[in-house]
Amino acid sequence: MSEQAPLREAVVDLGAIRRNVETLRAAIGTEHTFAVVKANGYGHGAVPSARAALAGGADRLGVADLAEALELRDEGITAPILSWLHDSDADFDAAIADDIEIGVSSIDQLDSVVQAAQRAGRTAVIHLKLDTGLSRNGVTPDAWAAAVRAARAAETAGTVRVAGVFSHLSGTSPEADTAQADAFDRGLAEAARAGLDPEFVHLAASGAALTLPRTRYNTVRLGISVYGISPFSDREPSEFGLRPAMTLRSRVVAVRRIPEGQGVSYGHTYRAPEDTDLALVPVGYADGVPRQASGRAEVSIGGTRHPIAGRVAMDQIVIAVADSHVAVGDEVVLFGDPEQGVPSAEDWARAADTIGYEIVTRLGRRVTRRYVGE
Repeated sequence: MSEQAPLREAVVDLGAIRRNVETLRAAIGTEHTFAVVKANGYGHGAVPSARAALAGGADRLGVADLAEALELRDEGITAPILSWLHDSDADFDAAIADDIEIGVSSIDQLDSVVQAAQRAGRTAVIHLKLDTGLSRNGVTPDAWAAAVRAARAAETAGTVRVAGVFSHLSGTSPEADTAQADAFDRGLAEAARAGLDPEFVHLAASGAALTLPRTRYNTVRLGISVYGISPFSDREPSEFGLRPAMTLRSRVVAVRRIPEGQGVSYGHTYRAPEDTDLALVPVGYADGVPRQASGRAEVSIGGTRHPIAGRVAMDQIVIAVADSHVAVGDEVVLFGDPEQGVPSAEDWARAADTIGYEIVTRLGRRVTRRYVGE
């Protein structure tokens, strides 16, 4: 008896991730490249995505929190890893023990890292983050001078090595990003006056790295573009030579014909305009399918796109297939590579009034990941 495919499956092409990184590095040209694998590799799987990105030429990895970094280490990944979002009682001892580079966003945080380094008897490697206008984490401009002096003092004492200085852009507009780059330059000058000489200077994530050369410095942090999804709502990944790595698919589990006027799914927001066939697909918002895309998104069955009829439910969606002779067991592709004629993550993002990032990162536990192209 042949093994049946999972009911809900995200097929991740690791070869696409590797080639995307190769393409991005060739286009951007910086000396160093972070591949960001936070949030379980943007839903693609952190460990396999990290290995594919490193194979493509990334020389460093980035994650949000220390748990994500330690997971990579536990799986045998030895590449440099930077983690930059920390709780007030973050376990910097574990980070230092596992050679995790630590993003530092305040003087208090620096003090905590110094104390951990002293306990460990080791030098902590840090990247000092400056807030240049995003107003999230990072040392605020009024504290830059004090922070870089404190970092330099800790470096002189041997408790830390300031490997990097970085910030993050808002992506509001090219003009706003340029203004942030100007602020970042002022912060770098302040760091230089204090005697810091960071090896890694990084400001740009995917969007700016692709379109604003001024913001590249010698290092970029590439996130969503690694996975072949555009960082821009109005530009397709193919414009940058990128290919989506993930295909989300399921299959038809029931087909029925309903008469004209019959309502479908909760609230009967859809009523059949004529006698029509419906296909039931067992994925829903519990699996990450956005309810906001109800009645707006499309799927591909047998190479033909069909619309969602009515509301997305927790476990299922209903597809209006007219008279297309769709049958139980037929494969359903929710999104994948648009070059193959299927909807893209960006298509679903537009249908849900969100961004491609959210579409791929929100996939639930019931969705099986399968890896190809290693």
